[in-house]
Amino acid sequence: QVQLQESGGGSVQAGGSLRLSCAASGSWTMTYCMAWFLQAPGKGREGVAAVERDGTTTVVDSVKGRFTISKDSAKNILYLEMNRLKPEDTATYYCAADRHWRCGNPSATYLEVWGQGTQVNVSS
Repeated sequence: QVQLQESGGGSVQAGGSLRLSCAASGSWTMTYCMAWFLQAPGKGREGVAAVERDGTTTVVDSVKGRFTISKDSAKNILYLEMNRLKPEDTATYYCAADRHWRCGNPSATYLEVWGQGTQVNVSS
């Protein structure tokens, strides 16, 4: 079994920055892709950024230029660097991983493993 644990959420003012981390543990292998999803209040979960098995990264247009995804493969940690945060970025952010599907589909709520989420609040 694989477990994912997010951290790094918090409350910031618009224009601020946060770095989210997702630590993978358990029966982790390099065959997993990983991704960040968000779920805003009253809305569905949607993908933000992903790292595929071959190292390819994708970021959705709405956060491109502000959010950066990276992965420390030696430590099995996924990061999401979030800059110039906006109130509309307020959401619970989830880490996800999968051994079979690609992680870069923003609608991929069917991915295999999910963390518990970390809350990000951006005030104006």
